[in-house]
Amino acid sequence: MLYNIFYPLHDYYPIFNVFRYITFRSVYALITAFFISLVLGPWVISYLKNLKLSQKIKGYEPECHKVKEGIPTMGGVLIILSTVFATLLWADLKNVYIWIIFLVFMSTSILGFIDDYIKTVRGQPNGIKARVKFLYQSVIACIAVYFIIKVNSTGNATILLFPFFKNMVFDLGFYYYFFAIFVIVGTSNAVNLTDGLDGLAIMPSVIAFGTFALFSYLTGHIAFSEYLNIEYIRGSGELAVFCSAMVGSGFGFLWFNAFPASVFMGDLGSLPIGSALGTIAVITKQEILLAIVGIVFVIETISVILQVGFFKATKGKKLFKMAPIHHHFELKNWSEPKIIVRFWIISFIFALLALSTLKLR
Repeated sequence: MLYNIFYPLHDYYPIFNVFRYITFRSVYALITAFFISLVLGPWVISYLKNLKLSQKIKGYEPECHKVKEGIPTMGGVLIILSTVFATLLWADLKNVYIWIIFLVFMSTSILGFIDDYIKTVRGQPNGIKARVKFLYQSVIACIAVYFIIKVNSTGNATILLFPFFKNMVFDLGFYYYFFAIFVIVGTSNAVNLTDGLDGLAIMPSVIAFGTFALFSYLTGHIAFSEYLNIEYIRGSGELAVFCSAMVGSGFGFLWFNAFPASVFMGDLGSLPIGSALGTIAVITKQEILLAIVGIVFVIETISVILQVGFFKATKGKKLFKMAPIHHHFELKNWSEPKIIVRFWIISFIFALLALSTLKLR
């Protein structure tokens, strides 16, 4: 909004030329979102407590999780409010990719809210039925992918790029729709599965959005994208503002979600975080890279798939003590902070590995 208001005045007042730069607006989007989170955090937590929107233990979690019962959930509203406000304030609102990401972000926020409402208010611990949730996510992802392909002006909207390899490019054609939908829906659910310990999901998300802020900026810059041999997507650079706002709101949320947590994000936070991350990966043509940046989400999801598959194949035996895998480590008597910090370290190292691909193409 500030860009649309002040940048047109730069011919008369040169100081407003600063709004031209995505880097400038991204930094201030991060700072804005962070401080909004810090200011609203205590009020949101108190409000959630008064509404009795608190964590409910399902019964199959490790014994140590009993202390978490009663802690407010649906704290994802803090992330949503701060991210949306900061993005609206600092982004170019004429950019179509901003509105596509808002479509996905807000639509899955509604899904997360309904899911958390059913769990906390109605007392149904499993929330929305899995097939209903998957159908809703798929419809939203399908709409988003349609518009992403429609507005892509490069003519390469359906190609799939592979990091580390300069000339490994495949055009999936119509099948790209299914692949892109899988990326968005899969990432949304992967973040949701990871959200099981204090700060476990939000910090890898912050690292991932920070990485994609850089990739969005480079992908949307014709000179940098040509030099680095990555696909140029006109207008995608503006997504760096949204990614930076997510980083700021994530840090702000972590202020209250760090061990021992005062609030949990709930599905209201995890579902839109994951869907937005997957959508940005699709827009920037870095879908494969997302699996590297989001390695923690991948590990958590694969652990669940392996556990279920092994259980069915062996008729009752378990591969892990419990899945997702962070529960496995809890039952091996790892302390919660140790699990969390080690997963953060893994996220950071793999983010650096993803960044290294910029010079290995």
